[in-house]
This record gives sequence, C-alpha cells and structure tokens, in this order.
Amino acid sequence: MAEPTVEPPRDDAPADLKSRLKASYDAIAPRYNEWTIPHSATRLRYLEQLLNRLPSTPVSVLELGCGYGVPVTEKLLSHANFSITANDLSSAQLALARARLLPDPPGPAHGRLTLLEGDMLALDFPPATFDAIVGMYSIIHLPRAEQVEMLRKMVAWLKPGGWVLANFGAEEFAGREVQNWLEEEKGWMFWSGWGSEGTLDKVREVGLEVIVREVVEDTVDATFLWILARKSDS
Repeated sequence: MAEPTVEPPRDDAPADLKSRLKASYDAIAPRYNEWTIPHSATRLRYLEQLLNRLPSTPVSVLELGCGYGVPVTEKLLSHANFSITANDLSSAQLALARARLLPDPPGPAHGRLTLLEGDMLALDFPPATFDAIVGMYSIIHLPRAEQVEMLRKMVAWLKPGGWVLANFGAEEFAGREVQNWLEEEKGWMFWSGWGSEGTLDKVREVGLEVIVREVVEDTVDATFLWILARKSDS
C-alpha cells in the first residue's frame, strides 16, 4: 500500500472537496472503522460529560459525522429517552450504520434514530429543534469559513440551554491535504482549523458559553481542542 503523503499547506479548499471526501470515506469505510474503534475512549469520555448534563425528559440529539454509529450513536441510543438524528457524508458508512443500528426485524432503535446522508452544511432544521449537537472529528473537514457558518447553524438549531460537544484542530492552518491516508490509495483527506484560541473566539462569537475546553494529543499525530459549550436559556 502507498505511504500517506502530507501535501504543503494550502490557503483554500478544493472546489470538489465534499465529493472527494465522500469518495474517500466510501472507499476506506471498513479500514477506517477498524482503525478508529480502538481509539474510542476519548470520544466516550467527552460524551459522558455531555450525557451527565442532559435531562431525564425526552432528549433530541443531532450527531454530525456519525460514521457507522460506533461508539457515539450506539451510546446515545442506549438512553431510552433519546431520539437521534445522525448525519454523515458517506453512503457506505450510513449503510453500515443502518445494518448495525436499524436491523430487521425492528429493534429498540427504530423510531428513535434517523440517518441522513449528505453535507452537514446543507442540513436544514427548524430553530430550537435539538437539546444537544455532537460533532466528533467531523467539523474539522470543513473549510474554516464553513466551520463558522456551521457553528451559527448549530446555535440556531439548539433549544435554549442546549449543548454543543465537538472537537477542532488545535493548530491554525487554512487547509491541509493528505494523500493515501490510512495507507489506502483512495484515502484522500482534508482538514482545516482556526487553532485553539481562534476556535474559542468563533464559538463565543456565535453565542455559546464554553464550559469545558481541553487540548488533547490524540493517539495519532494530531492535537485537538475539545469543547463542551452551552447556548443561553434566553
């Protein structure tokens, strides 16, 4: 297999960014899932911090970049009072999520899980729809300007007092490409980031109060800013 190649930093995103990301995740879905599951502890640790703050009444959660639903969607579904809308760009990943989480005959997740394929930025929901929005290792694939637009949309979709749990690049760079990611010939990837302080500024500017902020070195050669933030009650 080809070795991954990190391209020089770029100042913009490719015009065909979303279609290339979809094609990559479709191609590497089984390999990506095999690789990422051993690294689930960080996701679950921050998810638990969110879960501890959510009510016991019916809860509506939006997950951006759900992959094949493990471990986050699966954990959310373990709460019988939760309904989850889970989005991913990859049709291959959503097919795997559907097979795992919505089996035939219907199980307990049926009626509480909606899977939506497509660009997260193209999603459209009424204001004040969700109690919480989760985006793990997903918003980082958007160009930086789109990350800000995504944050604005997330705040609009949150109910008063709602929560955002997400991670972002701790380094500041307008765009970074990697060829042959995960040693797959079709594993092209793109990330961007405002850096830790820049991201915190953007999060606050859209009207969120940052409750938890931690910079964590990942199990791979990357460092992420994890935030848990709250929309005001008014």
